[in-house]
This record gives sequence, structure tokens and C-alpha cells, in this order.
Amino acid sequence: MIGHIANFSAGPSTLPASVMEEARDQLVDYRGTGMSLIEMSHRGPYYTEVHTETTSLAREVFDTPDDFEVLFIQGGATLQFSMVPMNLLGDGQPAGYVISGSWAKKAFSDARIYGKAYKAWDGAAEGFRRMPRSEDLQLQPGSRYLHVTSNETIGGIQMFAWPDVGVPLVADMSSDFMSRSIPWNLFDLVYGGAQKNLGPPGVTIVFVQRSVLETTNRDLGAYLRYDVHADEDSLYNTPPVFSIWMVGKVLKWVVARGGVAAMEAAAHTKSEVLYGAIAASDDFYRSPVEPESRSLMNVVFHLPTEDLEAEFIAAATDAGLVGLKGHRSVGGCRASLYNAMPLDGVEALVRFMARFKADRG
Repeated sequence: MIGHIANFSAGPSTLPASVMEEARDQLVDYRGTGMSLIEMSHRGPYYTEVHTETTSLAREVFDTPDDFEVLFIQGGATLQFSMVPMNLLGDGQPAGYVISGSWAKKAFSDARIYGKAYKAWDGAAEGFRRMPRSEDLQLQPGSRYLHVTSNETIGGIQMFAWPDVGVPLVADMSSDFMSRSIPWNLFDLVYGGAQKNLGPPGVTIVFVQRSVLETTNRDLGAYLRYDVHADEDSLYNTPPVFSIWMVGKVLKWVVARGGVAAMEAAAHTKSEVLYGAIAASDDFYRSPVEPESRSLMNVVFHLPTEDLEAEFIAAATDAGLVGLKGHRSVGGCRASLYNAMPLDGVEALVRFMARFKADRG
């Protein structure tokens, strides 16, 4: 935490304090050049070094196979909702979508514009309280891919068992990137915005199999083509220099702390502390999510009334626990426990929850 603030915002979200301090010290005068990195040419030696190193770190941290390209693309995960079907779907090819919440719905809505996207499963009838089981999925013959949203930030549900259904997976991993290992053999493409676990907004990382690039649609504007980004080493146009620079720093921070395995262990520890406090509160705090799908990244919970929720959020903010308001579409409270949130921040929240319940319960 920086000062006394614990930032539980869902994104843009908290970043490691040491990374922020290092960036502060380097921002104005980069390596004694008298210039900031964000003022320099993206074709020059200083940024080239940053770009190359960040790409290498992404491969190292994610244990990325050699047959995958690592791309840095602007536009957020939202642009990928269109780029995936635009590039991967040929004429008449169907693609299944797991509708697990708000972000999956957006991905499906855009995909329908570009190809034969269909719902392989829809959790709406159950209020998006869980992820599907493999037996719930209904795939059409000849499906090009199955799209999943690994963690629904708004609903607080996470996919822990990847579908192994004989169809390549495409995953939006924006909100649990770098908090778990990826079984690459199941995937054709994985993407995610940086602004949860990886860095500030402005860049999306896309991992795509090189064999997939050989068959992507070429009848697109250049920026919308994965093969163009791969051929140009993500330098087809001016890249988001600051965001990529910061992602590199966060990746180094992760390596220094034991890599993805350490991040995953910490995620389990932090979420168990918070879910344990919710379970022990005699229903003063309650989670609407089925236990087997409860997110390690975004813990959603409700209080007995909306008035109490508003009072809780205001009092927590005054206590330096910020960003706890739930998404406007679902209300309630939400605590995002991304990699940079330290355990003592979660413990401070749990102590506050106990005091608030004692006063208002």
C-alpha cells in the first residue's frame, strides 16, 4: 500500500508501490539522457531495449511456448471482442461463446457481427452465479473455437476448470492474467488488458499460436490483422510506450517474488481471508456466488440493505479502504485482490468489516 490507502478498485487498479516509485524516479530523465522515455522515438535504442525486454519477460513469466507470438495491441480487451472473430472465423464457421457475465455478453455481441457466433452456455437464468461445468457446454459441429471469459470482474465468478472439449479455446483473461498458470495446449489465443494485474491501461497483451496466424483473414484493415502485428513485432504503429514500459517493470516485480506460482498462492491466501470473514459474519455480509466459482480476484458481497452498503462504502473510504463500490449494474460491494494488493491490505479490510458489523449489525 502507498501511505494508508488500500486500493480495491477493479481497474485501473493498484500497482506495486516499488514499481510506482521506480517509475517516478525514472520518468523525467531516463538513464541520464535528459529526456523521458515517453518523449523518445519508439524506433530508437532506448525504447527498443524496453520493448524487447518486456516481450522476453512476458514469455518467461507466462511460460509461453515457442510456437506462440506475444503481441502488444492498443484498444483494450474490448477491441479483441472484434479482432478475434474478424481474424479467426472464415465464411460460415461457427464459434461457441460461454456467456458467464457482462464481459462475455459484450464479446458475444461483437462476435455476432462478424461470424456465426452462438451461445455454448448461458448463465443468465441463474443470475450469473457460477461458471459452467464441462457437461453444461453445447458445441455445434465444426466450431472454430470456444470463447471463455476466465474471470468476470463484475459478477465475481472465475473459471477454475478449463473446458477440454476438443475445440481450441480463446480466452479473455483480463482480470486474472498472471495469477495462474495457463495450459497452453488447450488454447489458440489468449488476451487481456493490462490494467488489472499487469500495469496501467493502454495496452492489451495477446498470445496467439503461430499456426493460427497462417490462416487468419487478410481482408481487413492493417491494424486489425494479427499477422501484421506479429510481422512487425508489435511496432506496426507507435506503441503505447508508457504502458509497455510499466508492464515490463511489473513483470520484473513478479519474477523477483517467485513468478506466477507465488502470485497464485498469494491469491488463494488473500481470498480465503476475505471469504472467511464473510462466512463468519452470520449473514451480515453475504456472497451471491456459488462457492466453487468464487473469484480469487474480485470478491463481491452484499450487506442487509442498500443503505447499509452505501454507509459501509463511505466509511471504508474515510478509513483509507477505497474502490469498494460494486459495479453499477449489480450494486453491492466488491474488493479486487489483484497481485499488487498486499495481504495486510486485505487484513485491514477484514478488521474494518468486523468493526462496522459490531456498530451496525
